[in-house]
Amino acid sequence: MAIELVTKYLPYVDELFSAESKKSLLTNNDFGWTGARTVKVYKIGTAAMSDYDRAGTGSGATGSRYGTIGNLEASTQTKMILKDRSFTFVIDKLDSNETGGALEAASALARQLREVVVPEVDSYVFGEMCTGAGTKPAAVTLTADNIYSEIVKATTALDDAEVNEAGRVLLVVPGVYQLMKQSKEIILNANIGEDMRLKGVISNLDGMNVVKVSSKRVPTNFGFMVAHPCATVAPTKLADYKTHQDPPGISGSLVEGRIVYDALVLDNKKKAIYYQENKAAS
Repeated sequence: MAIELVTKYLPYVDELFSAESKKSLLTNNDFGWTGARTVKVYKIGTAAMSDYDRAGTGSGATGSRYGTIGNLEASTQTKMILKDRSFTFVIDKLDSNETGGALEAASALARQLREVVVPEVDSYVFGEMCTGAGTKPAAVTLTADNIYSEIVKATTALDDAEVNEAGRVLLVVPGVYQLMKQSKEIILNANIGEDMRLKGVISNLDGMNVVKVSSKRVPTNFGFMVAHPCATVAPTKLADYKTHQDPPGISGSLVEGRIVYDALVLDNKKKAIYYQENKAAS
């Protein structure tokens, strides 16, 4: 059993560093999933503009002074929540005692969420966003000289798609953030409110909140992603964590957890996501 027992009381345990979830900054929960495992999102079409026929020459069975009458299209995008994940572990009462309380159920559960559950959910959501992004140009080798121009391409693409400028987020990995800091063209605004810093925002660039995540939480060769939260629905349908003290057959604590979640990039808003892959330098 891989447990190191202490001979001297230690009031702390070395913790592995793990950031909190960042997905809430790039996604939304606009659709209700309670009581259903599948959601259908309507995609409503629009009508073309035409010149108003003041003389009435176009009126009749198939038209009117306003133009030819047609049916407004309405289709649906269906998504079932697929990720149903769980974990469990036991902390023996004697192990807890002989490790000076270092093996304690509440802190162990918090550590499990921080270091295992949150990174898994973030990785899945960011992967789905990269896959469903409305704009995915060919991979480029990002450098300090071209990083700003590549980011401008992303913001231009969102501008042309008429994506709201307010609320856009620039997601980067540490290596790319270093390139941004080295760029002569980029001036990062570090005057960020404490509430946003607590959520993971580290700076601001051209009105976008800049969020840095570990490369472990994004696809391989991730460069950067510019996204507006309106594009991705990321529901957590169930998050159930509990600790049982001395359940039948166990002298100690039994910890169990279950989380049901998923991510859906909306077809009619996928242009609000721009994903740039970073090609390794030759």
